[in-house]
Amino acid sequence: MKNRSMKSNSAKSSERTNVMRVLDSKKIKYESHLYEPDASLSGEEIAGILGENADSVFKTLVTEGKTGEHYVFVIPVNAELDLKKAASAAGEKSVSMIRQKELLELTGYVHGGCSPIGMKKQFRTFIHETALLYDTVCVSAGKVGFQIELSPEDLISAARCTAASLV
Repeated sequence: MKNRSMKSNSAKSSERTNVMRVLDSKKIKYESHLYEPDASLSGEEIAGILGENADSVFKTLVTEGKTGEHYVFVIPVNAELDLKKAASAAGEKSVSMIRQKELLELTGYVHGGCSPIGMKKQFRTFIHETALLYDTVCVSAGKVGFQIELSPEDLISAARCTAASLV
């Protein structure tokens, strides 16, 4: 596979996303990774393009609980969310994925560019416990073609995550 990644310590000012602005305002260090935007790429393909281990690249999933509350789950791109574990972590009887067409209005992000940082509203957010095994992890920077790499502790702080077993 052709490497389409362009790494930089910080994206050009014209290429800043809301996620980057939030991290900058909190003085959290991160590295931005830009790649050719392609919404058809899987998370594992994006990890490959970035030259990263797929276990340390995380996707952001938004769910709705039986109570009507929304929850955000951040899991490795090569894993599937265990809905029973997710519900248990959230203290819900059950959770289900929201419909893709609801994502933008609810979070401010499009499919393929959803980040746990900087959503329109702060939802309870959970990250798979394996994130803590890595020095750094990658998540979407809030736009297709943009990823950020930061310490899992900084991600947990910025997104107000709770670590849990989710897969």
